[in-house]
Amino acid sequence: MATQKSGKPGLDSVLAAGVAFTAGVLTALSARRNKPARSRSAQALRAERLRASLVDYQRLQLGLLERAIDDPELAAVLSTFEVESPTHLRQHLFANALYSNALFGYRIGVATMEELHGHLRVLCRSALFRRYWESTRPHRASLKDDSEEGRIGRMVDNLIRDLDEADTEEWWVVGEPPAE
Repeated sequence: MATQKSGKPGLDSVLAAGVAFTAGVLTALSARRNKPARSRSAQALRAERLRASLVDYQRLQLGLLERAIDDPELAAVLSTFEVESPTHLRQHLFANALYSNALFGYRIGVATMEELHGHLRVLCRSALFRRYWESTRPHRASLKDDSEEGRIGRMVDNLIRDLDEADTEEWWVVGEPPAE
């Protein structure tokens, strides 16, 4: 026996259409809501790749500095400052490695600006680090004032000045870290 259709939608078909419409709206809203999440995860992935690249670069840079410190013939290639002896050159290269390592720690987020400031304050107490810093002043002259390394370089200059002008033996409280 066949059923007759009256031409009017029944309650079942209205409900089915409503459910289909609601499912479509929820799918569209979910896709719209997940798009920023996917975008954020892509951004996080890019940031993680950049961080990994920085780690690789720093590892390579420190490896090259280590080789130059160990071999005077290789150190001569990096000798862009005036030094009196191979020993002074090795000390300059080591000071550069210490500074670069501190800067790198800040750049990848394992040290805050305040922690970097404190670490550099310790380095600035060393007469040999100060000699290195002064001999590399021309290298920093080309840094843009608003660049990260330019700001940190000025922070070191200020630390050295503040330590020289301090009227306290409590060197660990000298200088204010710049705002991040």
